[in-house]
Amino acid sequence: MVRPVSPQGPANSMNPFVLIPPAYAQAAGGEWLGSAAQFAPLVLIFAVFYFLLIRPQQQKQREVRNMLATLKRGDRVVTGGGILGTVQRVPMVQDKDGKQVASNEIEVEIAPNLKVTVLRETITTVIKPVAANDTKPVKEKAS
Repeated sequence: MVRPVSPQGPANSMNPFVLIPPAYAQAAGGEWLGSAAQFAPLVLIFAVFYFLLIRPQQQKQREVRNMLATLKRGDRVVTGGGILGTVQRVPMVQDKDGKQVASNEIEVEIAPNLKVTVLRETITTVIKPVAANDTKPVKEKAS
């Protein structure tokens, strides 16, 4: 079977884009306004990411740093490996300027008379003692 040749030549008869008219860019009313409109969604997306992801993560990191800096003897802690223990000793060392600073190593008691030394960064949580929710019965006064 022989295909008829189109008047525009055989190359255009096979081109599927012949029916799609070419799109010509039109200039916006003002170039400054057009540029601002293009970048506005990007700025909006960055602002949403900052307030929903970046800022809360920074606040959480600050809280963890403060928690680790204020560790003291008697604090109940959880290590990164899930081991529960009580801080027994936070040794002080001298830094290069001669100041006394808390050591990176902390002695934690994980069982009676079983003490291990852990790095400060491996402590994930300080367990706060929770007061019991029990209430004492109120004694009625005899009248």
